[in-house]
Amino acid sequence: MRDPQPTALMPNRRQLLTGAAVGAGLLLQAGTAAPMAQAAALRGRVYTISQRNTVTSPTCPRTEFRGLWVASVLNVDWPSKPGLPVATQQAELRAWLDLAVKRRLNAVLLQVRPAADRMWVSTLGEPWSAYLTGTQGQDPGYDPLAYAIAEAHRRALALHAWINPYRVSMSTSLSSLVASHPARRNPSWSFAYGGKRYYNPGIPAVRTYIGNVVADLVKRYDVDGIHFDDYFYPYPVSGAQIPDAAAWKKYRGSYTSLSSWRRHNVNLFIKEADAAIHRVRPRTVFGIAPFGIWRNSSSSSLGSATNGLESYSALYADSRYWVKQGWVDYIAPQLYWPQGYTPADYNVLIAWWARAVAGTGVRLFTGEAAYKVGSPTPAGWLDKNELRDHLTLGRAISGVNGQVYYNAASVRANQLNAFGILAARHYARPALPVPLPGLKGTRPYTPVITSARRESRGIRLRWDSSGSGEAIDSIAIWRWDSTGSVLPYIQSTATYLRAVVRRTTRSQSWLDTGVAAGISYWYMIQAISRTGIDSSRATAVFVRA
Repeated sequence: MRDPQPTALMPNRRQLLTGAAVGAGLLLQAGTAAPMAQAAALRGRVYTISQRNTVTSPTCPRTEFRGLWVASVLNVDWPSKPGLPVATQQAELRAWLDLAVKRRLNAVLLQVRPAADRMWVSTLGEPWSAYLTGTQGQDPGYDPLAYAIAEAHRRALALHAWINPYRVSMSTSLSSLVASHPARRNPSWSFAYGGKRYYNPGIPAVRTYIGNVVADLVKRYDVDGIHFDDYFYPYPVSGAQIPDAAAWKKYRGSYTSLSSWRRHNVNLFIKEADAAIHRVRPRTVFGIAPFGIWRNSSSSSLGSATNGLESYSALYADSRYWVKQGWVDYIAPQLYWPQGYTPADYNVLIAWWARAVAGTGVRLFTGEAAYKVGSPTPAGWLDKNELRDHLTLGRAISGVNGQVYYNAASVRANQLNAFGILAARHYARPALPVPLPGLKGTRPYTPVITSARRESRGIRLRWDSSGSGEAIDSIAIWRWDSTGSVLPYIQSTATYLRAVVRRTTRSQSWLDTGVAAGISYWYMIQAISRTGIDSSRATAVFVRA
């Protein structure tokens, strides 16, 4: 398809362009004025593009969060079992990252603190995870989080460190923990409930400690995001009561409602975590994936038309309040039900969450249940098109900015070919990260194409980018065939987006092996910041393969 400039969007005057000398190495600051130039392209000349296309595409959006949850608890996804050699663990992790790239996802949410343990280097007392070596506290012989970050960034994937805040152990026994474990050294900090052990959210020292763990991780590692899941107060167990009476008596303050006090404890933790993360690294994203139902309309006029467990009253997680307060950069509710399922209809819930984030600046990514595909209950999961249709609907709703899939093994298993069908329909092209203006980033400097030359296997595109100003996370590369009779716009869709390349040095290159000899093409590049904000301009070159 040639020259993606709809006639209705063609300006009445010529586009503002500036010619950049190939190889001059000029790096353009945002806001620099661009002189007028001719409207027909000269081959090999590098143009700086300032005008933007405004057309949108429901099948190839320019920006979209596409995440993959990789769970480590109980070795669900990674490592596949404890005690594997370092090389095997690393190979398995690379395979999950490669799966994300293959499916044109752009973020991996890796569980690095499954149960008050860790998969990174720290001196705050929490032990190395037993899911790595089989023995809690045993050094795995490498730094898993550092390795994951490096390998993800090598593939232009964002890496979010997924943390379970309150779970201490998958069993109730304190003696099963290493002697130096903070929960064992402070036995009053945790309680047993439902066959597991949890930190008590009502104890201020617990809240401070977990907050310090999060802040320390962000200080030590250049993670793209910190991610909490849906576990706050534990899920209800029939006939069991949460044993927090002593904490309630000691720390209740002016609260007369136990439920309100519990919600306050979680709210305070979320507020403090948000502040700590952004104090240490202002550009690090903070997001939460709560249970999909906040409140039912039968409980609150603000609730959804559903009839299921409520995070507000069952987990004491007031997720709507976090959104309204702006304590999260994104919310990824786990909408793990099919369309038309009366107790919790996906269609009802996605629309409810879109209304919840409206006007807040908080981004909405839907949590998608890849693991339920093929399940007979509810029956909707027997439909191979269910996940595909979730995305079709989501892209039609203003305020829905992406998806996250649980879990990695299920995406790879691809039951009913459901993910394959989804990807063929919706992920034909890569997508750029969703802009997060709430992180107060600025536009990065514009990268400059220095050459585009034919090689034996394709066209080698070279460019320079600046290491000054707002840090450049990646370079977006578009290519489409053209006669060169029309000068291009900055692309507003991913229809012609060919690659997203992680910025590593000032001078880089990319080999395009998808060109046909004798055809003329436009190449265009833009810089993308860590917060998803693009350079105000692009550079483009017209070449013949």
